[in-house]
Amino acid sequence: MGNYLKEVIAERYKRLVEAIENKKAEIGIERKITIVAVSKTHPVEAIINAIEVGITEIGENYAQEMKAKYEEIHQMGKKQPNWHFIGHLQTNKVKYIAPFVSLIHSVDSVHLGEEIEKQAAKHNRTIDVLIQVNTSGELSKFGCEPNDVYKIIEGIQQFPHISIKGLMTIGSFSTDEKVIRKEFRLLKQLFDEAKRLYPELPLTELSMGMTNDFLIAVEEGATILRIGTAIFGERHYS
Repeated sequence: MGNYLKEVIAERYKRLVEAIENKKAEIGIERKITIVAVSKTHPVEAIINAIEVGITEIGENYAQEMKAKYEEIHQMGKKQPNWHFIGHLQTNKVKYIAPFVSLIHSVDSVHLGEEIEKQAAKHNRTIDVLIQVNTSGELSKFGCEPNDVYKIIEGIQQFPHISIKGLMTIGSFSTDEKVIRKEFRLLKQLFDEAKRLYPELPLTELSMGMTNDFLIAVEEGATILRIGTAIFGERHYS
């Protein structure tokens, strides 16, 4: 229980916000940066305490886990956060999150877009998405090839129940700052080009940066940071 005490989460969150604000001041930017608290493998108690200390955005990696937590919070009569789906999404799992998800960060094919469109239409809602790009070239990572970004945008922007908000990437698990910076820079270049090519789209979000590399991400243009460990502590795998 210790990890999830309200005051512990509040203190960690405060330190995180201060670090981001200090970095913004240092590099002279005003850009709004959203923190998504990643609650994968952490209990609902952690999410409720996070919401009570002012965290509004919660990220999950697995569709069924996200749905179960959503339902548990609903049954408790508690306020729901804005739910962000940040993991690899299989087409057969879209139905679990389509009724309530705020933003899907991990769309990497038109095929997946088709299923999101179908489920969003069924629930009569528009779902916001980001296109996930594999900027590291690592085979273990999901995301489309950098060269395929615009082809996927072309395919998905036709769908009336999907709104493309920007791009997402997962930096290399590397201690070499140059490697991570290069990947984030590539995402920013693809993002700027997408805004030029598709001025009609509401492209505002760059989701990149986690507990280990979020300050680099802030420097390289992130608008969304996905932070788990720095808020909830180490993950618990049962």
